[in-house]
Amino acid sequence: MLLGIAPFILSGFVVGALVGMTSVGGGSLMTPLLVLIFGIHPITAVGTDLLYAAVTKTGGTFVHHRRRTIDWGVTRRLATGSIPAAIATLIVLYELGVRGGASPPAIMIVLACALITTAICVVAHRQLRMLILIRGSEPDRHRVAICTIGAGLILGVLVTLSSVGAGAIGMTALVLLYPGTPIVRLVGSDIAHAVPLTLVAGIGHWLLGSVN
Repeated sequence: MLLGIAPFILSGFVVGALVGMTSVGGGSLMTPLLVLIFGIHPITAVGTDLLYAAVTKTGGTFVHHRRRTIDWGVTRRLATGSIPAAIATLIVLYELGVRGGASPPAIMIVLACALITTAICVVAHRQLRMLILIRGSEPDRHRVAICTIGAGLILGVLVTLSSVGAGAIGMTALVLLYPGTPIVRLVGSDIAHAVPLTLVAGIGHWLLGSVN
């Protein structure tokens, strides 16, 4: 039995370590692993990974909080957009009859698009940060706040449908919106935001019966 669960334990350890260090890798690594390696149905893999991410990112949030590397204002703005968006997306999934192992092909399409976008964000976000820093213009705080809420809204929908995006895509958005903030503080803020988002989305998937 131990040999049977060993691959899951190893996968969880590696992905958890990456999430703790970078805030990236939860959904973009674990969900494809569950689907392609372990043969779990896509929608079930999404729901399972969301609850897994809620646990791992809670640990990461605790560490970052102790080190004072979380901007709770940024986290709150992201959550203001993402939590209502996640709830609305879950309601739509319920109304469409997406529950248990029954999911439309659109879920796989969303997952594929989210993974491609994540890869682009991982490669490009440092260059984008440098370009914004070179420009040196002072951002409008009110506009930045609104854009942060908007980014949270997009993440809420994307993460609920694919479990992908809270790390790489969220970090890219924060890098563009807060170029003068140290990366470690953005990482902490992004991880802290992912906890309530993945928890709400994960519980929603559990109620829909799409969690293993």
